[in-house]
Amino acid sequence: MKVLGIESSCDETACAIVEDGKKILSNVVATQIPFHKVYKGVVPEIASRKHAEWILPVVRQALKEADLKMDDIDAIAATNRPGLMGSLLVGFTFGKTLAWATGKPFIAINHMLGHLYAAHLENDIPYPYMGLLVSGGHSIICKVSDFDQLEILGTTVDDSVGEAFDKVAKFYGLGYPGGVIIDKLAKEGDAKAAAFPIPKLDEKEHRYDVSFSGLKTAVIHQCDTFWKEGYEHSKENMCAAFQEAAVGSLVKKLLLACDDTGLKTVVAGGGVAANSRLRQMLSERKDLNCIFPPLKLCGDNGAMIAGVAYHFLKRGDRDGWNTVTCARIPQFKRGLAQVQKK
Repeated sequence: MKVLGIESSCDETACAIVEDGKKILSNVVATQIPFHKVYKGVVPEIASRKHAEWILPVVRQALKEADLKMDDIDAIAATNRPGLMGSLLVGFTFGKTLAWATGKPFIAINHMLGHLYAAHLENDIPYPYMGLLVSGGHSIICKVSDFDQLEILGTTVDDSVGEAFDKVAKFYGLGYPGGVIIDKLAKEGDAKAAAFPIPKLDEKEHRYDVSFSGLKTAVIHQCDTFWKEGYEHSKENMCAAFQEAAVGSLVKKLLLACDDTGLKTVVAGGGVAANSRLRQMLSERKDLNCIFPPLKLCGDNGAMIAGVAYHFLKRGDRDGWNTVTCARIPQFKRGLAQVQKK
């Protein structure tokens, strides 16, 4: 089954064609970073306008690279949540209209399920496993029992880890996107230069939860307070120390969840899954099998949408023409065992 997947939840206009949930026939991603860089963050109005401008050529390019025509496509999928509403509407409406016009089955996909599925595109991963979903909008630790069944064990109580990276980078004028730049600068710095505080949450109520708002504030407004004597106050050292604290607190809670549940496989997804220090820290736990998507599939892409859509379609699911988009996903709450795609 060949599924055409469209993703437009933020600032990438993406389309991919995946066969049987595994084989990527094409994967086209048009990034808007140059247009948002000057503002040091995503401007929703610019994002939605660029999606409207690029969606048709991106879909055509995906078909061309796969050497296929619409007649060869078996179904169409598009992200319907979460994300920027204006951006979501462009890709979702295009995908739904294309499915209606061509008589193809249509599936609306929860963007977060796509990120967790990204690693499956190049790996055979048995369920259950511990999922680590880290992006600009989410930091989630969950037990994954199936492609659409998550038990949320922990999440952020305030900012996501990706949001913290972006805000620190913006304050210090490092550029956008912040996560990539901080990761690069951190490699040239010393993580021991500063001892930034890691928030301590109530062990009973927030055993697996994380918090990044206080850390972000400490790095931005109280950096000198936590700086160690004898270390140069450079942006490289600051990035290294901040990244160590942020990633370290996330990994600590993840490993705690693994130890408590006995799960020995960890699957990461989302933009922050590309972080080199996160990958290094998890590789140090030799008793765990830590699986990351390839770097090209960590960010938003259509392949992860088409891939997870195949399993919904195989199960017999279809979405009607009255299906809508939603900017947020209130169902992603701790303890909820089933995540619906709608």
